[in-house]
Amino acid sequence: MSQSLIFAVFPIVVLLYSVVLHELAHGLAARSLGDTTAERAGRLTLNPIPHLDLFGSVILPILTMSIGGFMFGYAKPVPYDPSRLNDRLYGPAKVAVAGPAVNLMLAVLFGLSMRFLGPFLSPVLFDMIGLIVRINLVLAVFNLIPIPPLDGHWLLMTFLPVRYHALKVALYRYQWFLLAICIFFIFPALVPLLQAVFTLLTGQRLF
Repeated sequence: MSQSLIFAVFPIVVLLYSVVLHELAHGLAARSLGDTTAERAGRLTLNPIPHLDLFGSVILPILTMSIGGFMFGYAKPVPYDPSRLNDRLYGPAKVAVAGPAVNLMLAVLFGLSMRFLGPFLSPVLFDMIGLIVRINLVLAVFNLIPIPPLDGHWLLMTFLPVRYHALKVALYRYQWFLLAICIFFIFPALVPLLQAVFTLLTGQRLF
């Protein structure tokens, strides 16, 4: 397999398994809190096929890569029943944060390997590991933005006082409009944050 073909296929494979691990973490967190919905649906698996979403796993990665140079996507959300969680108050937030936490852990693990093992790695392997770090940082940061349907909105809903109920309703009502604004305007503004974290982990510049 040629090097150019490897670099064409590798980002897709990395994104695919990064979002699969993201969703798997949601399901495992829910099961640890007493809800087996994801397990009964056959979603606690590393097989990517049950997790694939046409828009999130195919269209969105191509769109974001062509527009901003960052590949972003998501898998089909893992089903779970909040009413079955042992922790009704904070359980949804715990389930939600599990996905970005896994992506952040992957970014830290591979980022530190770049920083400390970089001199011993081939240039090709060094660049491939850097791609893993970038993709997982994007997934972690993007998903923590507090608007539905992103994971971060569960943190907002959990800790937002009851008197802001109207705001919660508005966020759900206009969630797809807000998501579009997030993709095209808010997330590009977070690039300096991604740059800073990437440099902190790897000792390299993002661009």
